Amino acid sequence: MLVGRWGDPRRARALRHPRENAALLICLAVTALAVVGAINRALDGDSGQPLVVLAIPALVFFVRGQLYAHQRVNGVRISETQFPEAHRMVVEAARAFDLPQVPDAYVVLGNGHINAFASGHGARRFVALHSDLFEIGERLADPDALRFIIGHEVGHIAAGHVSYWRQFGVSVADIIPGIGATLSRAQEYTADNHAHAFCPEGKEGLRVLAAGKYLYREVDFADIAARAHTDQGLFVMLVNLLSSHPVNTWRFQALTDRSRSGRLL
Repeated sequence: MLVGRWGDPRRARALRHPRENAALLICLAVTALAVVGAINRALDGDSGQPLVVLAIPALVFFVRGQLYAHQRVNGVRISETQFPEAHRMVVEAARAFDLPQVPDAYVVLGNGHINAFASGHGARRFVALHSDLFEIGERLADPDALRFIIGHEVGHIAAGHVSYWRQFGVSVADIIPGIGATLSRAQEYTADNHAHAFCPEGKEGLRVLAAGKYLYREVDFADIAARAHTDQGLFVMLVNLLSSHPVNTWRFQALTDRSRSGRLL
């Protein structure tokens, strides 16, 4: 059960997946060991691989900057005059999570892909919604689904998932199969918790991940959640282990049974 008002540290802790911080510490340790090892090899005169590792901070900085610039020059800025209803949702989510400033928000061309993401550059934070996903709330008139998705992405920002230092800190672990992905899955559960607290009635909008923007209304959310108990086995666990997002059955179950945190492994 969530406690306290928005912005209360107790509520923030309740929204964070209980294994997220442990997974983060493991990822930070992996990256720290890689950097320390690279420095030692560089001091010993090795001018090859160590320089690649030591270039990671600059690489993370430029990738984040390029990603932000891409949204700004190619996306449609969500504002009071363009997609005003979605803009109100972003503002309300930012206020609900006590963010110091409202993140920028953009609609970007999806080309059939169902996706949304949050990131940042410098002090700025932003969310981007693929046009195909955005349509479920605008053209297909399912505002609760869109509100949940926006709450999820703003939740990533509120939980600190998009900070430069965090992304640099897990950069090496991200390329090791199963290590960075486990942290990513914990972060997705945390963002889902934010979205559920912000707009619980919109959780079934995630059916779009299973059936797409036209068929998702015909999907039984509870049936997919119930299959978390029956669709198991070694290869199910392997698919989940290597994925940056929890498998749909486990994710839907976590949103259905709020007494338990989502399964990571």
